[in-house]
Amino acid sequence: MNDIWVHNLNPFLIQFSSSFGIRWYGLAYLTGFVVGAMMMIFIAKRGRRTISPEMVTDYITYVVLGVMIGGRLGYAVFYSPDLLTDFSSSFPFWGVLKVWEGGMASHGGMIGVLVAAILFAKRHKLDWRHLGDLAVLGGSVGIFFGRIANFINGELFGRETPPGAWFAAKFPGEMWLWLKHDREKALTDSSPDLLPRLNEAVKTIGVSVDQWTTWVSQVRTNRGARDAIAGVINSLIDAVQHGNQAAREALGTVLTPRYPSQLFEAVLEGAVTFLVAFFFWRKPRKPGVVGSVWWLTYAIVRIIGEHFRLPDADIGYQLFGLTRGQWLSIGMLVISIGLLIYCSRRKVPVIGGWGPEAIALRAREP
Repeated sequence: MNDIWVHNLNPFLIQFSSSFGIRWYGLAYLTGFVVGAMMMIFIAKRGRRTISPEMVTDYITYVVLGVMIGGRLGYAVFYSPDLLTDFSSSFPFWGVLKVWEGGMASHGGMIGVLVAAILFAKRHKLDWRHLGDLAVLGGSVGIFFGRIANFINGELFGRETPPGAWFAAKFPGEMWLWLKHDREKALTDSSPDLLPRLNEAVKTIGVSVDQWTTWVSQVRTNRGARDAIAGVINSLIDAVQHGNQAAREALGTVLTPRYPSQLFEAVLEGAVTFLVAFFFWRKPRKPGVVGSVWWLTYAIVRIIGEHFRLPDADIGYQLFGLTRGQWLSIGMLVISIGLLIYCSRRKVPVIGGWGPEAIALRAREP
């Protein structure tokens, strides 16, 4: 098992300090928004549409806000409700606003885009369903690069692989699960305490085994010990990301081989949904049809992809052994089927598209 790759990628493209720099995750969002705008302009210039190319920039602004606000609120509501009641006297005063600590939910971001489309449509007297259709291609691109960024960050990693899986990877972020061992027994090793397995690894960053053993013995009773252990975990991850080969080799002997589920999800949630939406966009459709098909496709591939992904330690597996993400996607699947039926049956003209039929339809406009 020691020859399995230990994740050592740096989440920063350019790093100015220990916590500040240009992150791959931020670039993923930026790429999605830029490509989304380009795709909207491309479609707006070809087929019959309700939005002009000049309006795309304004609409993208709404979409950006919808993704950021919806994604963060969605994470708080669906995965970490404690953030909603986390108020303090120091900036930013509310846990939901601590975006630098991470935590965005794809389902929440999609709801945010839907709200943004409705608000923009109301302001400009447009069809919000068509605006939603326009957003899905950029959404697929953003999700694709977002999942790649998750992989680079070493977060949202997968479940344990079968023995001998050639594609397995070991993620140092797994150590955070060990710190949460009281709530993690159903997700990982069944031993009562996994932290002693790091005895050799902590020596590579200058922490004595005696000191480490003391902290581990107090992990359940001493908040200071827990904070110290968290600091060591951060230091080990940072050491591996910055080329400490000794730390990397020591962790390689104790970490669990896991699915690189972020890459699976990049293909499923990003590439597959983009291809499906791009195919359906080829011909003019009734407003809302392309968006509904995209939602339906995303729900299906998310349910599949979650089968390889480890659920959050403090949530775990839920009814019938499914994850929170799978249950949200099941709800999304039901809604998207209903929305597709509704949009398909509306007696309205077809719109949009990028192929020959869309160009011909545009040419017949007065």
